[in-house]
Amino acid sequence: MKIKKCFLWVVLTSFSFATFAQITEGEKKLKAVATDTVVGWKKGIATSLNFSQTALINWSAGGEDSYALNAMLGMFANYKNEKSAWDNSLDMGYGLLNQGDEEMKKTDDRIELTSKYGRKAVTSFYWAGLLNFKTQFMPGYKYTDDTETKISNFLAPGYLVGALGMNYKPNNYFSAFLAPVTGKLTIVNDEDLSAEGAYGVDPGKKSRSEFGGYARLNYARNDFKNEWLKNISLSSKLDLFSNYLDKPQNIDVSWENIILMKVNKYIGISLNTNLLYDADIIDPVSGKAKVQFKEILGVGFSLKF
Repeated sequence: MKIKKCFLWVVLTSFSFATFAQITEGEKKLKAVATDTVVGWKKGIATSLNFSQTALINWSAGGEDSYALNAMLGMFANYKNEKSAWDNSLDMGYGLLNQGDEEMKKTDDRIELTSKYGRKAVTSFYWAGLLNFKTQFMPGYKYTDDTETKISNFLAPGYLVGALGMNYKPNNYFSAFLAPVTGKLTIVNDEDLSAEGAYGVDPGKKSRSEFGGYARLNYARNDFKNEWLKNISLSSKLDLFSNYLDKPQNIDVSWENIILMKVNKYIGISLNTNLLYDADIIDPVSGKAKVQFKEILGVGFSLKF
């Protein structure tokens, strides 16, 4: 067991250093596209990979061996001309933690793809349509004592949102999309979770359709002029959905924030927070819907040879 952990530590450390070397080049390119003209394509990539490890052999003070890995990738490709605006983004994250002799567990797992097209109505306002898809890579479990219970999987849940409305985009950093006509499809493509009626689907069904109103507020910037902020990349997204046909007062909330900061050429910091509320996701212990919150803080060290 010790030999396997040491081997895995060497592999992950090497991969971490190699990846951060690529990140440095990616950040240069990302800063470069920020100076492009307003008209045309804007493209960029923001990445973060953080690894930590502890090994203890006959350590009298006590403790346990552990290692953790967190990775994040954000990509965007936006096009704008005098009459149209088309924004596309892909956000992915994955994290793992192993402590002592316990099984490796996830700390992060997400995939989100968004495409939004708008046609100018008046200054800064666009008639717009949006497609948004969310899911995860791998199965997720809830751990209690010596048991584990599967609570999620790839496409379980999966969320697909299609919306028509108006987008307000006064600059390259902020946009507010309001859609009174929205369809939302919740997918539970897992036999066990489907049988339980997880995520609001009827037991035995693999999907649930909703019709309602949707709003998305988005702010993203990586070209701050202030001396204290110039090495910071910031992205914040707030999604709100109300189902007209069933308890419209229960508003689904998803609020995600990502902050990347380059302290110097060797050290980088990443912070990711995610707040969720969905009245259809019931806590099995209390039998009630609860606010969910996740925070991931990473500090990375990079070397370039």
